[in-house]
Amino acid sequence: MSRFTYLNKVYDWFEERLEIQAIADDITSKYVPPHVNIFHCLGGITLTCFLVQVATGFAMTFYYRPTVTEAFASVQYIMTEANFGWLIRSVHRWSASMMVLMMILHVFRVYLTGGFKKPRELTWVTGVVLAVLTASFGVTGYSLPWDQIGYWAVKIVTGVPEAIPIVGSPLVELLRGSASVGQSTLTRFYSLHTFVLPLLTAVFMLMHFSMIRKQGISGPL
Repeated sequence: MSRFTYLNKVYDWFEERLEIQAIADDITSKYVPPHVNIFHCLGGITLTCFLVQVATGFAMTFYYRPTVTEAFASVQYIMTEANFGWLIRSVHRWSASMMVLMMILHVFRVYLTGGFKKPRELTWVTGVVLAVLTASFGVTGYSLPWDQIGYWAVKIVTGVPEAIPIVGSPLVELLRGSASVGQSTLTRFYSLHTFVLPLLTAVFMLMHFSMIRKQGISGPL
């Protein structure tokens, strides 16, 4: 039996059970409205930036140490000694900035073309949630090097809720993990940045794209 024949048999086995061809035909035969232009690609570019973030962020977890005594030194090690570490971290930072920019432009494009109107209200809501999650990535990631900028940034950000009556102080302590910024704060932000936020983003992206797939792209104004 030739290798080609063997692969065909394997494909036929999966095709019989999963109907792969029908799924592929549904994906490739989707009608694209004639008014769609390059500005409708901004959401896809944002997704691409997120995937780059996941890949480069995962690579850095092999070297990064989320402790107040070792975080800064581990980032220095990534930038100066780890193989291609400087490139991986730089790509992570550049794609983070690009993701925020593309997200903002995407929101403007959707708003200006009326993509939030009936029946796409829920698509807009999931998009707003994704925008908040994107901003949260920036806030939590900024603190991870635990340098002077990161430390004071997280101190200011976590201190903002203190102005809220009654629940302000408990919220601050919840964010920081204690009354002051320290190891508990860094641990919380690291967990949020590397696990909670990526998981939530993946879930809401799946919902977002499923709705777009179901309802299609909004028409021209």
